[in-house]
Amino acid sequence: MKLNHLNLCVKDLAEAQHFFEHFLGFQTKAQKSDVSRVMDDGEGFLLVLSSMGEEPPKYPNGFHVGFYVETSEKVDEMYEQLKAAKVSVGNHPRVIRGGYTFYFHALNDIMFEVTCSQ
Repeated sequence: MKLNHLNLCVKDLAEAQHFFEHFLGFQTKAQKSDVSRVMDDGEGFLLVLSSMGEEPPKYPNGFHVGFYVETSEKVDEMYEQLKAAKVSVGNHPRVIRGGYTFYFHALNDIMFEVTCSQ
């Protein structure tokens, strides 16, 4: 069995679409007016963004969206790119549980993780 998609509810659909395209390399494959976007990571995973309108979704503590990259250099590159764009990236990347990782919050406080294996 393979996980092939995730529906992520967001407050601002256009902002989320731009964020996933610009920073994380997704491409928009389909959109349904101001309700949803279907995005492809190019590796067989689809991300569906759904608009929650004015009320931002409330995700539980610890909920996050994680991304693996190939090298620690790529982790550092993504950290610097997000930081330069004024995204709240928090702590510098560091070794955590056997990976080189950093966490950040975006899109109305959704937590994201970027890591590579060590």
